[in-house]
Amino acid sequence: MSEYVTSLFRRPPVGWWDLLDIAIVSVLIYEFLKLIRGTRAVQMAAGSLLLVGLFYASQLAPLQTVNWMVRNMLLYVAFAAIVIFQSDIRRALAHFGQAPFFRYFNRQEADDETIEELVVAATMLSSQKVGAIIAVEREIGLRNYIESGIPLDATLTYDLIVTIFQPGSPLHDGAVIVQEDRVAAAACFLPLTVNPRVSRELGTRHRAAIGLTEENDAVAIVVSEERGHIGLAMNGRIDVALSPDQLRDRLRTFIIVRRGAGGRASSAYDA
Repeated sequence: MSEYVTSLFRRPPVGWWDLLDIAIVSVLIYEFLKLIRGTRAVQMAAGSLLLVGLFYASQLAPLQTVNWMVRNMLLYVAFAAIVIFQSDIRRALAHFGQAPFFRYFNRQEADDETIEELVVAATMLSSQKVGAIIAVEREIGLRNYIESGIPLDATLTYDLIVTIFQPGSPLHDGAVIVQEDRVAAAACFLPLTVNPRVSRELGTRHRAAIGLTEENDAVAIVVSEERGHIGLAMNGRIDVALSPDQLRDRLRTFIIVRRGAGGRASSAYDA
């Protein structure tokens, strides 16, 4: 016992690689604990810690029978955990696969899917002449506007967007705000433009889209309730009566090209 305690204090100096090693293990343990919080895996983890504690206690005591039993049980416990928690293991691997490091390589594909969902949603709303306004966050955050609405934090799909803006929906008034590939909030309030040069034919949604893009670099998609036209606002200007293909091309320019260039993409809106 005394030799074991003495050996603990006879460790080599801690270097930068040791600190990095400890930091990585700490992050992995922290993410693992967040992942299993509130699930049945918590009880399994507590039981595993108990077995590990018994194993080391049996070595220090020594308790030969307990040590033999624990050593034989650990192998079967590992197989039992794989079988019982196979769904949780898949979820954990998927969670780590969504880490920022891996997202970098899948960013363009995710942007393409996001743009396609937005185009399909705008097209469907246009065909039904259902008014809508969708703001897409870029470099400057839209947190202030998100907090003014109803938080959703839902996966972006055209079904969700179309459902939100249906006249009978309690969330149809206001704007939907998209962050990356998720719907952050709905029924958000946006500032109206006070630019006197804006056409009087444009309604409140179009003025809100222009007002938002005057204050930051967001992109705003607008669907007219009267004519069913699709508009796109950027840098305080708006183009109306866009076709789905035109909307898709411009969204690709403002979202994908901007990320690839590491800055704001230039366009006719900058004139």
